[in-house]
Amino acid sequence: MNVLDRLQALADRYDKLSELLCDPDVASDPKRLRDLSKEQSDLQDAYAAYTEYKEVSAQLDDAKAMQAEKLDEEMREMVKMEIEELSARKDALEDHIHILLMPKDPNDDKNVIVEIRGAAGGDEAALFASDLYRMYMKFADSQGWRVELMEANESDLGGYKEVIFLINGKGAYSKMKFESGAHRVQRIPVTESGGRIHTSTSTVAVMPEVEELEIEILDKDIRVDTFCSSGAGGQSVNTTKSAVRVLHVPTGIMAQCQDGKSQNENKAKALQVLRARISDIRRQEEEAKYAGERKSKVGTGDRSERIRTYNYPQSRVTDHRIGLTLHKLDSVMNGDMEEIINALTVTAQAELMEQIG
Repeated sequence: MNVLDRLQALADRYDKLSELLCDPDVASDPKRLRDLSKEQSDLQDAYAAYTEYKEVSAQLDDAKAMQAEKLDEEMREMVKMEIEELSARKDALEDHIHILLMPKDPNDDKNVIVEIRGAAGGDEAALFASDLYRMYMKFADSQGWRVELMEANESDLGGYKEVIFLINGKGAYSKMKFESGAHRVQRIPVTESGGRIHTSTSTVAVMPEVEELEIEILDKDIRVDTFCSSGAGGQSVNTTKSAVRVLHVPTGIMAQCQDGKSQNENKAKALQVLRARISDIRRQEEEAKYAGERKSKVGTGDRSERIRTYNYPQSRVTDHRIGLTLHKLDSVMNGDMEEIINALTVTAQAELMEQIG
């Protein structure tokens, strides 16, 4: 089946879904209504692009037919300009459609759980982890996403030894998935009296949120401990054991939460993180099987892989995977990440197109 046949089949399915969604029997079945609505939503962009492509193609055919007629010089020049514009738009739509028809990451539309940890550099690494958290908060706000803090372990200077949060919003994983890895900062720490530039790192892990049905965690496979929540430096914040730590015995994976209002809320959040971590480990194991066959520029999501440097003296941000350097550090740290994310997305799409020929 060629591309146009695939697009027509897609358009037919979209129209059929529109009919089904108006069916009273479907409207009375919440699960089917939700599934069909999601399927149509997934087809929306390709359907709109194909609709425009047909319109532009028809206009281009009409313009070429007019060009073959006897026209005065002024009209001929106008038709020539119209053909050039329509041809350029048609080419752009063809490229866009090829991208839309590529196999889609099933996790792209999911919410994400993000973990940031201060790594090499002590207090400065923890402060940088806090800066990264703020950067992602600002970016999420610019996308209209909602951020929910799940766990935070503060350092004495106000940074984060570890911070875990949920980003809730359409397409969150598609934009955030390239952030996993080691982020390096070069600057003069607040604790440095001699004015020397230090290099510190924080690690970021981005995991798609996992539904209970996707990863089943049996009660017999977990151990739940409760304890009093603590603040910076480890001091006790309250005297009730509302904080929860959950250990998945078969894998040894652990998650904890203390920032919820109750023990039940903290347990639910800890299980949410636990499911994401188990799923992430399984994904990495699967990718490891093919690592020798496929070398990706944008990386595998390994936390130890150095992906980006933030150089404060030079106001420079460099993404090492694609060789992109931007001299607008302040803007990036305030959430202006679109240029970086778009460049990474284009690279990943080009790699995928090369793989599928």
